[in-house]
Amino acid sequence: MEMLRKYFAGSFIFTALMLVFGYWLQGWKGVAICAILGVLETSLSFDNAVVNATVLRDMSQVWRKRFLTWGMLIAVFGMRVVFPVLIVAVIAHLGPLEVLDMAVRRPDDYAAHLTSAHIEIAAFGGAFLLMVFLKYFVDFEKEVHWIGFIEAPLTKVGRMEMVELALALTAIAVISGFVAEHESARFLEAGIWGLVTYIVVDGIGALFGGESGAAEAGRSGAAGFLYLELVDASFSFDGVIGAFALSNNIFIIAAGLGIGAMFVRSMTIYLVDRGTLNEYRYLEHGAFWAIGVLAAIMLLSALVHVHEVVTGGLGAMLILLALGSSIHFKRKHHQS
Repeated sequence: MEMLRKYFAGSFIFTALMLVFGYWLQGWKGVAICAILGVLETSLSFDNAVVNATVLRDMSQVWRKRFLTWGMLIAVFGMRVVFPVLIVAVIAHLGPLEVLDMAVRRPDDYAAHLTSAHIEIAAFGGAFLLMVFLKYFVDFEKEVHWIGFIEAPLTKVGRMEMVELALALTAIAVISGFVAEHESARFLEAGIWGLVTYIVVDGIGALFGGESGAAEAGRSGAAGFLYLELVDASFSFDGVIGAFALSNNIFIIAAGLGIGAMFVRSMTIYLVDRGTLNEYRYLEHGAFWAIGVLAAIMLLSALVHVHEVVTGGLGAMLILLALGSSIHFKRKHHQS
């Protein structure tokens, strides 16, 4: 009970406020939609919390605090309200205020515009997350392996320069060849921009931190902050679009998804403070495998739709398996 109060009290208070906000907007229907979206976003985002903790444990206290305050404001309102508005503004060739007016007065039109950007969103987010996944596993200095018969060969491949970029470019090029002809160029361009964005962010981390990769990005506060925001954006893309199946009110969607974002924040703080990643040997591996699965599903969603619950379910299953393997390893070596 003390643990819940310490780490999750703020999230429960925020949830209560958002449910009241939902009731003010749409009565009990708004409350129900906010609650459903909050539960879905929370349950499907544990891998996001683990990745956040991976970076935050190496981040200075100043930048850690900035991420957990400013970063959460960006995550809740920026990525789940402002960013979708900007996407629609670019696609519809309208000003952001015009798009916001459309979202309020003509939510069906707004939803249609946002959904039409699925190809670009899937390619950009999928490419970025694929690089996050590859950077973690294609590392010749990596010594701990969970799924050894896959991870060990990937480690050896890591001795080749820029092999992660080559693998990611190959995946994007191959998938774009199967995408409908009128959408192929859009998919390819957005995917390349996703790779460029990752390289720039990773390069900033290497410039100031001396190394590159997810954990090392934390050693450069600004780069780690930007890295985490982009990872969160990539995680939230499909959730924002999928939420329109329940409501076309952007404020209801933001409130519901914001509940999930706040619980991810609480889980992140818990994982960092308790040293959970150090205690459970393979938990980090499970989170990055979940990212790999999400990246693959996002890229392949240009060809076939996969429900968000399936995506999140696979991620949760991988993390639970990694946790189980960690507990088994811990007991085995404790006994010996």
